[in-house]
Amino acid sequence: MTTPLQILPLALQHSFAPGDDLEAIVLDAVSSARWPDGSTGLIDGDVIVVTSKIVAKVEGRIVQADSREEIITEQAERVVATKVTPRGVTSIVQTSHGLVLAAAGVDASNTDVGTVVLLPEDSDASAQRLRSFLMERTGSTVAVVVTDTMGRPWRLGVTDVAIGASGIQVLDDHTGRVDEYGNTLEMTVVAVADEIASAVDLATGKLSGAPLAIVRGLAQYVTANESSRARDIVRPLEEDLFWLGTAEAMAEGARRAVAGRRTIRFFTDDPVDPDAVERAIEDAVLAPAPHHSEPFGFLVLRDDDTRHREQRTLLLDSMREAWERDLIDIDGKGEDEVQRRVARGNILRTAPVVIIPFVDLDRGAHTYSDERRNAAERDLFMVAGGACVENLLIRLSAEGLGSAWISSTIFAPSIVRDQFGLGDRVQPLGAVAVGVPAQGAKDRPPRRAHDYIVRID
Repeated sequence: MTTPLQILPLALQHSFAPGDDLEAIVLDAVSSARWPDGSTGLIDGDVIVVTSKIVAKVEGRIVQADSREEIITEQAERVVATKVTPRGVTSIVQTSHGLVLAAAGVDASNTDVGTVVLLPEDSDASAQRLRSFLMERTGSTVAVVVTDTMGRPWRLGVTDVAIGASGIQVLDDHTGRVDEYGNTLEMTVVAVADEIASAVDLATGKLSGAPLAIVRGLAQYVTANESSRARDIVRPLEEDLFWLGTAEAMAEGARRAVAGRRTIRFFTDDPVDPDAVERAIEDAVLAPAPHHSEPFGFLVLRDDDTRHREQRTLLLDSMREAWERDLIDIDGKGEDEVQRRVARGNILRTAPVVIIPFVDLDRGAHTYSDERRNAAERDLFMVAGGACVENLLIRLSAEGLGSAWISSTIFAPSIVRDQFGLGDRVQPLGAVAVGVPAQGAKDRPPRRAHDYIVRID
């Protein structure tokens, strides 16, 4: 049989201020509380619910605030999201308590003009002190919940939630229980303390002057276990799928994009999404280029296409032969060293996709009457090509793909041009092996700008 739930709001004719004896005030109120059946006071299993505003006030959490925004910034551990509205900037932040809420819980209502009220320093500790005092003075086993008002993602309106608790089972894990149809529950965890807070908010209202209430009928959740706290309801950051707002997530992604790109040399057999490759190329060609030109081009060779695979094998075999001749005839290298060097390009034979980027000097390069300026012009376009390749690698990484840039085609431009019928002024920019990463990249030490900046005296 379900026990009836009763909520008794208690109006307090008291303007709370720092140093007030909250425990004595609450004790007086709950002791004289009259229930509909004519009884008074507390019994075992009652839950005392108190708003954080009065807890914060008596704990001296009232501060002068020339700028509420400055106070919010001081109270924020991190900014989750911001939104500009006609009324100003709304900031959703995480506080030192782990709570994620608007304006860090900084409240300018029901306080003197020019002041704001902060959240209690430690609402769980505040709840524990109040509970211990009430149990000692009344002899009843009770629980205490401290509440505050919050909005919820993707939901209009606000509701009260528990930000402090003592003596109450704040979460009721139904995992493993069986429902009336025989189904085993797997993901159901009830936020008991939050449900108590919202139920009390309905009973007391926002303008009734009742910052205190007693809840009766939930004795099954009242416990002597002090380890259950409101802090336990806060989802750990590593489990949060939405730990940043849209704008903040985009900004964070932009900040991490370059450092997140790493060379990946081992790929799974999973197919590479051709749309992801095309998106990467569309980003690659955004690189700056001389004379407002667009000199970039790409050969995309997929391993799952027979013709592409044959073309790739033919190209790599031709480049390997040329490289071996150079190493033996020009450099005088021995067979073992030759094989070690050419083996570095084997990733291009096994990668699911190989992209060969290039610049075409006929697409905008100027021609001069002297070789010095023609060489500088070529360098201009090669620098632009490098930016294009970097864009490509970064976007591939953002698409969840691994990549490795291999320089080999730069050493054999004529082979690339001849095999694919490209113009004489086409300059290959290496080759990029692409695939789904088979393993994560190794950590690398951070770079420091001062190691690379040349100081000018």
